[in-house]
Amino acid sequence: MRTQRLAAALVGAALVLVTAACGGGSGSSSGGSGGQPYVAIVSKGFQHQFWQAVKKGAEQEAAKQNVRITFEGPASESEIENQITMLTNALGRQPNALAFAALDSKAAAPLLQQAKSRNIPIVAFDSGVDSDVPVTTAATDNKAAAGEAAKHMAQAVGNTGKVALVVHDQTSRTGADRRDGFINWMKANAPGIQVLEPQYGGGDQAKSADITKAIIAANPDIKGIYGANEGSAIGVLRGIAESGKQGIQVIGFDSGKAQIDAIKSGAMLGAVTQNPVGMGASTVVAAVKAIKGEQQPKTIDSGYYWYDKSNIDSPEITAVLYQ
Repeated sequence: MRTQRLAAALVGAALVLVTAACGGGSGSSSGGSGGQPYVAIVSKGFQHQFWQAVKKGAEQEAAKQNVRITFEGPASESEIENQITMLTNALGRQPNALAFAALDSKAAAPLLQQAKSRNIPIVAFDSGVDSDVPVTTAATDNKAAAGEAAKHMAQAVGNTGKVALVVHDQTSRTGADRRDGFINWMKANAPGIQVLEPQYGGGDQAKSADITKAIIAANPDIKGIYGANEGSAIGVLRGIAESGKQGIQVIGFDSGKAQIDAIKSGAMLGAVTQNPVGMGASTVVAAVKAIKGEQQPKTIDSGYYWYDKSNIDSPEITAVLYQ
Protein backbone atom coordinates (compact mmCIF):
# COMPACT_ATOMS: atom_id res chain seq x y z
CA MET A 1 0.00 0.00 0.00
CA ARG A 2 2.84 2.40 0.83
CA THR A 3 4.45 1.59 -2.54
CA GLN A 4 1.17 2.35 -4.33
CA ARG A 5 0.80 5.67 -2.52
CA LEU A 6 4.38 6.63 -3.32
CA ALA A 7 3.87 5.71 -6.97
CA ALA A 8 0.74 7.86 -7.09
CA ALA A 9 2.59 10.74 -5.47
CA LEU A 10 5.39 10.48 -8.00
CA VAL A 11 2.95 10.40 -10.92
CA GLY A 12 1.31 13.52 -9.52
CA ALA A 13 4.75 15.06 -9.14
CA ALA A 14 5.53 14.47 -12.79
CA LEU A 15 2.29 16.20 -13.82
CA VAL A 16 3.02 19.18 -11.57
CA LEU A 17 6.53 19.55 -12.93
CA VAL A 18 5.40 19.27 -16.55
CA THR A 19 2.75 21.91 -15.91
CA ALA A 20 5.28 24.19 -14.24
CA ALA A 21 7.75 23.76 -17.07
CA CYS A 22 5.10 24.63 -19.67
CA GLY A 23 3.65 27.48 -17.65
CA GLY A 24 6.86 29.39 -17.03
CA GLY A 25 7.70 31.44 -13.95
CA SER A 26 5.12 34.24 -13.98
CA GLY A 27 3.31 33.26 -10.76
CA SER A 28 3.87 35.49 -7.73
CA SER A 29 4.96 32.48 -5.61
CA SER A 30 7.43 31.19 -8.20
CA GLY A 31 11.16 31.81 -8.23
CA GLY A 32 12.81 34.89 -6.82
CA SER A 33 10.96 38.12 -6.13
CA GLY A 34 12.37 41.41 -7.35
CA GLY A 35 15.75 39.85 -8.08
CA GLN A 36 15.86 38.14 -4.67
CA PRO A 37 16.72 34.43 -5.06
CA TYR A 38 14.23 31.94 -3.65
CA VAL A 39 15.31 28.75 -1.84
CA ALA A 40 12.63 26.18 -0.99
CA ILE A 41 13.54 24.03 2.02
CA VAL A 42 11.76 20.73 2.73
CA SER A 43 12.77 19.13 6.03
CA LYS A 44 12.05 15.72 7.53
CA GLY A 45 9.64 17.04 10.12
CA PHE A 46 8.37 19.91 12.17
CA GLN A 47 7.42 18.31 15.49
CA HIS A 48 10.84 18.15 17.14
CA GLN A 49 12.69 21.12 18.54
CA PHE A 50 15.66 20.10 16.39
CA TRP A 51 13.83 21.15 13.22
CA GLN A 52 12.78 24.44 14.73
CA ALA A 53 16.45 25.13 15.47
CA VAL A 54 17.42 24.22 11.87
CA LYS A 55 14.69 26.59 10.66
CA LYS A 56 16.03 29.36 12.89
CA GLY A 57 19.54 28.96 11.49
CA ALA A 58 18.21 28.94 7.92
CA GLU A 59 16.15 32.09 8.49
CA GLN A 60 19.05 33.94 10.10
CA GLU A 61 21.39 33.09 7.23
CA ALA A 62 18.74 33.90 4.60
CA ALA A 63 18.51 37.43 6.03
CA LYS A 64 22.30 37.78 5.79
CA GLN A 65 22.36 36.41 2.24
CA ASN A 66 19.34 38.46 1.11
CA VAL A 67 17.45 35.42 -0.15
CA ARG A 68 13.84 34.39 0.37
CA ILE A 69 13.19 30.94 1.84
CA THR A 70 10.27 28.74 2.71
CA PHE A 71 10.70 26.00 5.31
CA GLU A 72 8.26 23.12 5.64
CA GLY A 73 8.10 19.51 6.73
CA PRO A 74 5.51 16.84 7.57
CA ALA A 75 4.00 16.65 11.03
CA SER A 76 5.63 13.26 11.64
CA GLU A 77 8.88 11.77 10.42
CA SER A 78 6.96 8.67 9.31
CA GLU A 79 4.96 10.61 6.70
CA ILE A 80 7.02 9.80 3.62
CA GLU A 81 4.13 10.32 1.18
CA ASN A 82 3.36 13.76 2.63
CA GLN A 83 6.98 14.76 2.28
CA ILE A 84 6.99 13.67 -1.37
CA THR A 85 3.93 15.87 -1.92
CA MET A 86 5.70 18.81 -0.24
CA LEU A 87 8.74 18.27 -2.43
CA THR A 88 6.50 18.17 -5.50
CA ASN A 89 4.78 21.41 -4.54
CA ALA A 90 8.09 23.09 -3.73
CA LEU A 91 9.44 22.24 -7.18
CA GLY A 92 6.20 23.51 -8.70
CA ARG A 93 6.97 26.93 -7.20
CA GLN A 94 10.09 27.00 -9.40
CA PRO A 95 12.70 27.90 -6.76
CA ASN A 96 16.18 29.01 -7.70
CA ALA A 97 17.46 26.19 -5.48
CA LEU A 98 15.93 23.53 -3.28
CA ALA A 99 17.20 22.08 0.00
CA PHE A 100 15.91 18.65 1.01
CA ALA A 101 16.25 16.35 4.04
CA ALA A 102 14.96 12.96 2.91
CA LEU A 103 12.75 10.72 5.01
CA ASP A 104 13.23 7.98 2.44
CA SER A 105 16.60 8.17 0.75
CA LYS A 106 15.32 6.43 -2.40
CA ALA A 107 11.72 7.54 -2.81
CA ALA A 108 12.55 11.11 -3.84
CA ALA A 109 15.20 10.20 -6.42
CA PRO A 110 12.90 10.55 -9.49
CA LEU A 111 11.81 14.02 -8.39
CA LEU A 112 15.40 15.08 -7.85
CA GLN A 113 16.29 13.91 -11.34
CA GLN A 114 13.48 16.03 -12.73
CA ALA A 115 14.73 19.03 -10.76
CA LYS A 116 18.18 18.48 -12.25
CA SER A 117 16.71 18.41 -15.74
CA ARG A 118 15.21 21.85 -15.04
CA ASN A 119 18.53 23.19 -13.73
CA ILE A 120 17.26 23.58 -10.16
CA PRO A 121 20.25 22.80 -7.92
CA ILE A 122 19.57 20.52 -4.96
CA VAL A 123 21.30 20.79 -1.59
CA ALA A 124 20.75 17.85 0.76
CA PHE A 125 20.82 18.43 4.51
CA ASP A 126 20.63 16.24 7.62
CA SER A 127 19.86 13.13 5.51
CA GLY A 128 21.62 12.40 2.26
CA VAL A 129 19.83 10.72 -0.63
CA ASP A 130 20.74 7.74 -2.78
CA SER A 131 21.42 9.99 -5.74
CA ASP A 132 24.27 11.98 -7.23
CA VAL A 133 21.95 14.93 -7.91
CA PRO A 134 22.64 17.01 -4.75
CA VAL A 135 25.56 19.37 -5.26
CA THR A 136 26.47 18.94 -1.59
CA THR A 137 25.08 17.59 1.69
CA ALA A 138 25.19 19.57 4.94
CA ALA A 139 24.94 17.04 7.74
CA THR A 140 26.27 15.59 10.94
CA ASP A 141 28.65 12.64 10.57
CA ASN A 142 25.96 10.43 12.08
CA LYS A 143 28.00 7.23 12.07
CA ALA A 144 30.80 8.88 14.04
CA ALA A 145 28.32 10.55 16.38
CA ALA A 146 26.55 7.23 17.03
CA GLY A 147 29.93 5.66 17.70
CA GLU A 148 30.50 8.33 20.35
CA ALA A 149 27.18 7.37 21.94
CA ALA A 150 28.19 3.70 21.86
CA LYS A 151 31.53 4.45 23.52
CA HIS A 152 29.82 6.16 26.45
CA MET A 153 27.23 3.39 26.71
CA ALA A 154 29.95 0.73 26.85
CA GLN A 155 31.68 2.60 29.64
CA ALA A 156 28.42 3.02 31.54
CA VAL A 157 27.52 -0.69 31.46
CA GLY A 158 31.03 -1.95 32.19
CA ASN A 159 31.54 -3.42 28.70
CA THR A 160 29.22 -6.36 29.42
CA GLY A 161 25.53 -7.25 29.21
CA LYS A 162 22.63 -6.39 26.94
CA VAL A 163 21.93 -3.02 25.36
CA ALA A 164 19.10 -2.04 23.04
CA LEU A 165 18.45 0.56 20.34
CA VAL A 166 15.24 2.46 19.65
CA VAL A 167 15.74 4.14 16.27
CA HIS A 168 13.49 6.63 14.50
CA ASP A 169 13.47 4.83 11.13
CA GLN A 170 15.38 2.58 8.76
CA THR A 171 14.59 4.44 5.53
CA SER A 172 16.47 7.73 6.06
CA ARG A 173 20.23 8.03 5.96
CA THR A 174 20.27 9.43 9.51
CA GLY A 175 18.30 6.49 10.87
CA ALA A 176 20.57 3.95 9.17
CA ASP A 177 23.79 5.74 10.10
CA ARG A 178 22.85 6.28 13.76
CA ARG A 179 21.93 2.61 13.99
CA ASP A 180 24.96 1.26 12.13
CA GLY A 181 27.44 3.61 13.77
CA PHE A 182 26.34 2.44 17.21
CA ILE A 183 26.28 -1.27 16.33
CA ASN A 184 29.58 -1.23 14.44
CA TRP A 185 31.40 0.55 17.26
CA MET A 186 30.14 -2.04 19.74
CA LYS A 187 31.21 -4.94 17.49
CA ALA A 188 34.69 -3.50 17.05
CA ASN A 189 35.33 -2.29 20.58
CA ALA A 190 33.03 -4.02 23.08
CA PRO A 191 32.64 -7.72 22.22
CA GLY A 192 31.32 -8.42 25.72
CA ILE A 193 28.18 -6.40 25.02
CA GLN A 194 25.17 -8.06 23.39
CA VAL A 195 23.39 -5.54 21.16
CA LEU A 196 19.75 -6.48 20.68
CA GLU A 197 17.99 -6.19 17.34
CA PRO A 198 17.17 -2.51 16.61
CA GLN A 199 13.55 -1.45 17.07
CA TYR A 200 11.92 1.40 15.15
CA GLY A 201 9.46 3.87 16.64
CA GLY A 202 9.19 6.52 13.94
CA GLY A 203 10.55 9.15 16.31
CA ASP A 204 7.17 9.06 18.07
CA GLN A 205 7.43 9.30 21.85
CA ALA A 206 4.40 7.13 22.64
CA LYS A 207 5.36 4.39 20.18
CA SER A 208 8.98 4.47 21.37
CA ALA A 209 7.77 4.18 24.96
CA ASP A 210 5.71 1.09 24.09
CA ILE A 211 8.70 -0.43 22.30
CA THR A 212 10.87 0.24 25.35
CA LYS A 213 8.42 -1.48 27.67
CA ALA A 214 8.35 -4.49 25.36
CA ILE A 215 12.16 -4.62 25.31
CA ILE A 216 12.30 -4.55 29.11
CA ALA A 217 9.58 -7.21 29.45
CA ALA A 218 11.48 -9.54 27.09
CA ASN A 219 14.90 -8.70 28.54
CA PRO A 220 14.62 -7.98 32.28
CA ASP A 221 18.42 -7.97 32.47
CA ILE A 222 18.78 -5.12 29.98
CA LYS A 223 21.51 -2.70 31.09
CA GLY A 224 21.24 0.19 28.63
CA ILE A 225 19.04 1.67 25.89
CA TYR A 226 20.06 4.14 23.21
CA GLY A 227 17.46 6.45 21.63
CA ALA A 228 18.62 7.59 18.19
CA ASN A 229 16.77 10.91 18.00
CA GLU A 230 14.90 13.32 20.26
CA GLY A 231 11.52 11.59 20.08
CA SER A 232 13.06 8.13 20.45
CA ALA A 233 15.12 9.15 23.48
CA ILE A 234 12.19 10.74 25.30
CA GLY A 235 10.08 7.71 24.48
CA VAL A 236 12.76 5.46 26.01
CA LEU A 237 12.68 7.53 29.20
CA ARG A 238 8.88 7.32 29.32
CA GLY A 239 8.91 3.58 28.71
CA ILE A 240 11.40 2.95 31.49
CA ALA A 241 9.42 5.12 33.91
CA GLU A 242 6.16 3.37 33.03
CA SER A 243 7.77 -0.06 33.40
CA GLY A 244 9.03 0.78 36.87
CA LYS A 245 12.44 -0.66 36.04
CA GLN A 246 15.45 0.87 37.80
CA GLY A 247 19.11 1.12 36.86
CA ILE A 248 18.89 1.19 33.05
CA GLN A 249 21.44 3.51 31.44
CA VAL A 250 19.90 5.78 28.81
CA ILE A 251 21.80 7.65 26.12
CA GLY A 252 20.06 9.92 23.65
CA PHE A 253 20.67 11.84 20.46
CA ASP A 254 19.81 15.48 19.72
CA SER A 255 18.72 17.93 22.39
CA GLY A 256 15.48 19.59 23.51
CA LYS A 257 14.27 20.62 26.93
CA ALA A 258 13.11 17.16 27.98
CA GLN A 259 16.52 15.60 27.33
CA ILE A 260 18.35 18.49 28.96
CA ASP A 261 16.17 18.17 32.07
CA ALA A 262 16.62 14.38 32.10
CA ILE A 263 20.40 14.68 31.99
CA LYS A 264 20.44 17.28 34.74
CA SER A 265 18.19 15.07 36.91
CA GLY A 266 20.25 11.94 36.24
CA ALA A 267 17.47 10.05 34.42
CA MET A 268 19.59 10.09 31.25
CA LEU A 269 23.35 9.60 31.27
CA GLY A 270 24.03 11.90 28.33
CA ALA A 271 23.43 12.48 24.64
CA VAL A 272 25.02 13.51 21.39
CA THR A 273 23.85 16.86 20.10
CA GLN A 274 24.13 18.13 16.59
CA ASN A 275 24.54 21.77 15.62
CA PRO A 276 21.11 22.41 14.09
CA VAL A 277 21.37 26.19 13.86
CA GLY A 278 24.70 25.77 12.11
CA MET A 279 23.19 23.09 9.85
CA GLY A 280 20.40 25.42 8.78
CA ALA A 281 22.84 28.24 8.10
CA SER A 282 25.21 25.96 6.16
CA THR A 283 22.31 24.73 4.05
CA VAL A 284 21.35 28.24 2.97
CA VAL A 285 24.97 29.20 2.28
CA ALA A 286 25.35 26.08 0.12
CA ALA A 287 22.11 26.85 -1.74
CA VAL A 288 23.29 30.39 -2.55
CA LYS A 289 26.62 29.05 -3.81
CA ALA A 290 24.75 26.49 -5.91
CA ILE A 291 22.62 29.22 -7.48
CA LYS A 292 25.84 31.06 -8.40
CA GLY A 293 27.33 27.88 -9.84
CA GLU A 294 30.21 27.76 -7.36
CA GLN A 295 32.02 24.47 -6.73
CA GLN A 296 31.47 22.90 -3.30
CA PRO A 297 32.64 19.83 -1.41
CA LYS A 298 30.32 16.82 -1.57
CA THR A 299 29.74 16.95 2.18
CA ILE A 300 29.69 19.75 4.73
CA ASP A 301 30.20 18.45 8.27
CA SER A 302 28.04 20.52 10.63
CA GLY A 303 29.56 18.85 13.72
CA TYR A 304 28.42 17.01 16.85
CA TYR A 305 29.12 17.13 20.61
CA TRP A 306 28.79 14.72 23.53
CA TYR A 307 27.17 16.30 26.56
CA ASP A 308 26.31 15.06 30.03
CA LYS A 309 25.98 16.42 33.54
CA SER A 310 29.67 17.36 33.65
CA ASN A 311 29.65 19.79 30.72
CA ILE A 312 26.02 20.61 29.97
CA ASP A 313 26.38 24.17 31.28
CA SER A 314 29.67 24.92 29.51
CA PRO A 315 29.63 27.72 26.89
CA GLU A 316 30.64 25.31 24.10
CA ILE A 317 27.67 23.02 24.79
CA THR A 318 25.02 25.64 25.61
CA ALA A 319 25.76 27.20 22.21
CA VAL A 320 24.57 24.04 20.40
CA LEU A 321 21.71 22.92 22.66
CA TYR A 322 18.17 23.84 21.63
CA GLN A 323 15.04 24.01 23.73
